Amino acid sequence: MQDNKQYYSDLEAREMICEIGRRMYNRNYVAANDGNISVKVRPNAIWTTPTGVSKGYMTPDMMVKMDLSGKILSGNLKPSSEVKMHLRVYNENPEVNAVVHAHPPVATSFAIAGICLDKPILPEAIVLLGTVPVAPYALPGTQEVPDSIAPYCKEHNAVLLANHGALTWGRDLVEAYFRMESLEHYATILMHSNHILKKANELNQSQITDLIKIRESMGIKAGGVPICKDESPNSLQAQDIEKIVQKVTEEVLKTLKKF
Repeated sequence: MQDNKQYYSDLEAREMICEIGRRMYNRNYVAANDGNISVKVRPNAIWTTPTGVSKGYMTPDMMVKMDLSGKILSGNLKPSSEVKMHLRVYNENPEVNAVVHAHPPVATSFAIAGICLDKPILPEAIVLLGTVPVAPYALPGTQEVPDSIAPYCKEHNAVLLANHGALTWGRDLVEAYFRMESLEHYATILMHSNHILKKANELNQSQITDLIKIRESMGIKAGGVPICKDESPNSLQAQDIEKIVQKVTEEVLKTLKKF
């Protein structure tokens, strides 16, 4: 099947990775040598960041070129051991052309707490990011990590890594990085509204449906649908409660008739 995608040139890809790395470092999404970035330049080739180098101080000549099986094609440095995550995303979802891994503080706090980002409180988050699940804990750098994220690569645009950080991906490197920004922004707002103010007015199902339509019109195929707290009599939750109450009542009446 012919691949009609528009890819970065090798030089563009390496320069763009350095630019995104500086943005991540300056926004405190990574510390020291944390994080990694990759981008496709061919159907079976990516450029990725080297191990042991701060994302704020990279130069294009440091990048490593690999194929999607993990074979190094060019570069003088070693790739990060966590490139396995990136390769798994590419192999699970052919639509993806770039992957970003970082440790943004608030989103990582949700990952440590094991709390998914799935509350319908922010239209931009629903449209551009979608819901963000938490992948089970896996030892960084091992095959356990790509295995833990595999179930989420097609239906979502990001995932929290339990006790580790966050991973986002997209159709190009800018989209993948902006999703990391949106992730941290969404997590921060959710922290303040739900966990500090302890009050968040969630969007209803009709409003969520309208936002999903906008997302689809933008060509965003993944993201998941947030769960709303619809307390109307027609909601599934209310129907379930009513059935339970009815069943319990019937059982109580049966018991009383015996006496």
